[in-house]
Amino acid sequence: MLGRPFGPRREIMNTTKITLEGVQETLLLPLWGRAIETRKKKPLLIDNEAVRIINSLDYDFSLIQKKVNPLSMAAWVARSMYFDKKILEYLENNINGTIINIGCGLDTTYERVQNGKAKWYELDFPEVIETRKFLLKESPNRIFLPYSVFDQIWYSNIEDKKNVFIMIAGVIYYFSESEVKSLFKSFKTEFNKCTVVFDYSSTKGKKIANKKVIENGGMDKNAYLKWGIDNIYEIQEWNVDITVNENMTMFKEHRKYGASPF
Repeated sequence: MLGRPFGPRREIMNTTKITLEGVQETLLLPLWGRAIETRKKKPLLIDNEAVRIINSLDYDFSLIQKKVNPLSMAAWVARSMYFDKKILEYLENNINGTIINIGCGLDTTYERVQNGKAKWYELDFPEVIETRKFLLKESPNRIFLPYSVFDQIWYSNIEDKKNVFIMIAGVIYYFSESEVKSLFKSFKTEFNKCTVVFDYSSTKGKKIANKKVIENGGMDKNAYLKWGIDNIYEIQEWNVDITVNENMTMFKEHRKYGASPF
């Protein structure tokens, strides 16, 4: 069992107080979910860094623990498993490649799959990156970028733009459709070649998430999901040179290992 995040908030030495609001506060949800999964007897995903961070935060997780649906927790784990798999496949052919983690929050994918040679860029709002720096370490191969993804200046920080892997985990549905279109257009302009892996929600799933995850989890309504799409292949008609190579149902990874999301 994890320690203090599962009881009322109390004063403890050497903890980091979280003061994020709105969309930024949702970065705690998948982190908490990965920590819970890691401490199971037979975890599908092991993320010891998530456990360490959760135990270091001055934040009351009791409401999340009581209200979050098990299906949501399973989705966060399934998403991490899929992204890990895709990054490892990319690194097999691009040992010194470039990986960009957009909306990195308190994501710990780097700790799970980095090969020590690829260049990682982790991008998020300045206030999120400020919190991230208290909990995770930068290195010559791991750069934190304190920008909105729509602030074009961040592209100038990317050294090698020839064959880039972009991950957008748990983020893209917080943008409007016009913003998503603009983002993909920028990728086409800035990078010679890029692979973008992201999770998205159906229009019905967007409504369910807003009610069952955001509201029931005690989050601010400013964290509501904005974009949902029922046929992802429609984005190929956006005239920004997009090809959808793969589309997978979220829980396929769980079923493959014989696990249930409940």
